[in-house]
Amino acid sequence: MAKSERKRALRGRAGRMKGGRGSGRASAGHVRLWGRHAVEAALKNPVRQHRKLWATREGIDSLDGELPPDFPVEYAEVQDLARLVAKDAPHQGLVLECEALEDIYLDDVLDGEADRPLIILDQVTDPHNVGAILRSAAAFGAAAIITQDRHAPPESGVVAKSASGALEVVPWVRVVNLARALDEMAEAGYWRIGLTGAAESTLADALPSGPVALVLGAEGEGMRHNIEAHCDALAKLPITRAIESLNVSNAAAIALYAVATRET
Repeated sequence: MAKSERKRALRGRAGRMKGGRGSGRASAGHVRLWGRHAVEAALKNPVRQHRKLWATREGIDSLDGELPPDFPVEYAEVQDLARLVAKDAPHQGLVLECEALEDIYLDDVLDGEADRPLIILDQVTDPHNVGAILRSAAAFGAAAIITQDRHAPPESGVVAKSASGALEVVPWVRVVNLARALDEMAEAGYWRIGLTGAAESTLADALPSGPVALVLGAEGEGMRHNIEAHCDALAKLPITRAIESLNVSNAAAIALYAVATRET
């Protein structure tokens, strides 16, 4: 069946959204994603379990590929979709409710490709920053991001939209104790570099040729003292005095680029 015919068939089966106002939250135990890149990546993720897609016809037409014949789609107007997401969220005519991704464990990552860096986030709680870091992690081939479960945002539409599809491809490991996780990384052969503007050495000077774990703290507070103590080296990015510091997501992107282009 041609793509245009396929989409006409979907439109014929889909119902119209019926009334009601949403809070932007999914049903208990589920996640609501929005925006073309986030929704499209989730639909293409074979391990993601989907519940329902609300969409405008233009939103469906923007997707790359075709939905399964029995996929639950409900057509809606733009203003109806706005009731399903966070206030003023750019849903682009697509809202997907699905199961949260299954937990990924640190051991699974440490047993993988050691030539790909790890990103460790110490109390980075802004979902926009975490999403942007996921996007950079995907762009520069990071193996995973690791956060503490109590001091990081949950999987959400905001994270997914900021990640622009990377939430579906970059493993996100949540650990109970970040210091203990750093010890496990050291045992697996990773050189742990904490990024801080107070360091003497630049990142380029501190980078080894082997496996690297980059540790970044929250904006303002930076890394906690205990986390700094679990790093093998502290390093800074060579920014000018014209600005005090970089946004944590920008710093992560620059650090990942440095790792990707280092001479081995």
